[in-house]
Amino acid sequence: MSYLEAINKRKSRRTYVGNPIDPDKLYILSKLAENYNSEASLRITIVEDAGNAFNNISKSYGLFKGVRTVIALIGNKNDEHLKEKLGFYGELLVLEATILNLGTCWVGGTFDRESNFVKLGNDELLECVITVGNVPEVTFKEKLIHTFAAPKSKEIEEFYKSNVPIPEWIYEGLKAVQKAPSAVNRQPVTFTYSDNELRASVENKQRFELIDLGIAKAHFYVATKHRFDWGNGALIFNNKTE
Repeated sequence: MSYLEAINKRKSRRTYVGNPIDPDKLYILSKLAENYNSEASLRITIVEDAGNAFNNISKSYGLFKGVRTVIALIGNKNDEHLKEKLGFYGELLVLEATILNLGTCWVGGTFDRESNFVKLGNDELLECVITVGNVPEVTFKEKLIHTFAAPKSKEIEEFYKSNVPIPEWIYEGLKAVQKAPSAVNRQPVTFTYSDNELRASVENKQRFELIDLGIAKAHFYVATKHRFDWGNGALIFNNKTE
């Protein structure tokens, strides 16, 4: 399975069977996390025993069951692009987990940050986590959550602004962005094509919008092999827009 195929397959999963992830699969995810940490000066950490972070009903609202392992998205609080980086590399890990036939879910607020499942340095922030693990067939409860909590996706034309027709490769990238997860499925990222330049931006009025920006850029990269620079409103590397 390719990463693009994983984009089409992956859905948020909140119910897990609770048994450990196969060591070979865990090794693949751990090595990828190490590579991303080195590349982007992050400290993405896979925590195998983080179930306590989801045992507090007042925090998780009973939305999760059987959580055992999480990917903790951590970095230096002084990094101006921290949220965007964690969104980008976190989503690449999500797609790899999908290829490994593991379930995942991005979690920003509905977990207990005070459960001490991961230790932080004085200059570090835990922005959010990704639950990851073995999953059963989709439960009725999960179907209900998806139906009521995930409104219909935007149309492709709602993702971009342009006074001229956009190139086909950009359209293919936007098709992948259409399937990108975002907080409360707001899909806040807007792409602007003007004077042969493509930018991606968010209004940055909500807590997780810069993480959503990183996730969307990851999907665009998977579909087109073109990467945006870091930053809200940044251009694609090399400004290739033919």
